[in-house]
Amino acid sequence: MRLIPIVTAILVTAFLFGVVVERDRLLAFTRGNGAETVTSEAPLPAAPLENDIPEDSSKIRVVAMHSQAQMIDSAVVLRGQTEAYRQVEIRAETMGRVISEPLRRGASVSRDQELCRLEPGTRDALLAEAKARLAEAEARIPSSQAVQIEAGARLEEALINDNAARKLSEGGYASETRVASAAAAVKASEAAVQAAKSGLESTLAGIESAEALVAAAERDIERLSIKAPFDGLLENDVAELGSLLQQGSLCATVLRLDPIKVVGFIPESEVNRVNRGAMASARLITGQEVIGKVVFLSRSADALTRTFRVEIDVDNQDLAIRSGQTAEIIIASDGAQAHLIPQSALTLDDAGTLGVRLVKQDNIVTFNAINLLRDAAEGIWVEGLPNEADVIIIGQEYVEEGVQVLPVFEEPA
Repeated sequence: MRLIPIVTAILVTAFLFGVVVERDRLLAFTRGNGAETVTSEAPLPAAPLENDIPEDSSKIRVVAMHSQAQMIDSAVVLRGQTEAYRQVEIRAETMGRVISEPLRRGASVSRDQELCRLEPGTRDALLAEAKARLAEAEARIPSSQAVQIEAGARLEEALINDNAARKLSEGGYASETRVASAAAAVKASEAAVQAAKSGLESTLAGIESAEALVAAAERDIERLSIKAPFDGLLENDVAELGSLLQQGSLCATVLRLDPIKVVGFIPESEVNRVNRGAMASARLITGQEVIGKVVFLSRSADALTRTFRVEIDVDNQDLAIRSGQTAEIIIASDGAQAHLIPQSALTLDDAGTLGVRLVKQDNIVTFNAINLLRDAAEGIWVEGLPNEADVIIIGQEYVEEGVQVLPVFEEPA
């Protein structure tokens, strides 16, 4: 029973030996040639075609292009969005119930227009009380001044008596008791003058305190009327009639959209190419194009993105531009000599520097670092190359600096 598997294994082994080791003999046998022909005649190598013979087998063929520098407007291209020129959330400064009819979102408002009015409550009574205290304090001034004048007169009389007593005492006509009594009267008069002065100062302080209470009450009443700080549009409905506003509660949000700001963020590699006052244009996501000027360029970079905020003011009298629309921003900059090359021609050197490989004299390859300016439909504009350069566009990854190559030149499409 075990003989059949053994025979099968031997046959399979012989077949594989014939296919792998004796392949040439097996092919010759199937074509009808004898084994002696295969063994006696060695196969001749195929003759190379004329086009396959390179000029120099040690050189690598590359495709290059002649490039001439051109003067271009090296505008800075960014992506950003529109923002309201001014936006403020108007909140209540005091507590009260809304008693005014609400304005609806989208309504136009003018500066100092009332948006919310709060119920006065007892504020009028508090103001009347503060004014009464002020009047009472002011009425005390004449009496306090009279007391001060009387105390001053008594002090003068006491000084005269004291002077007379001293002179009579020197002549032996007044006793020491009279002199001491006159001196005591002077001190008592001085104390009365100080008390009168303090009383007048207290009256004046009471007047200032009453005036402060009146001003606080009047200011609290003024806060009952919440007004728009500038001309604009309501972004949301104002507080509803009958609602209770606490101090700090939102009454309304007002936007000013004319002019409107277009905001972008410039990378630190290009921030020196933008100046305040430079002309700029923006294309909105809707296709609308607008023109404005750079009015702000941040001096401090964002901590996360390392970019600098730039703001452009754009006229928006018809309010067609809304806040928050995506925009492609182009900021004018000084012109530059640049080359238009395919993006595929870019490569990196061993240090990771971005550049291209050029064909120099005697077809020697060199590496040239470049700076990217902007993209175009035909390729990319770069600077940092000589006015005339032979840029390797195919095969630059297979050669290195100092290698001699066989360049084939193409003109860019």
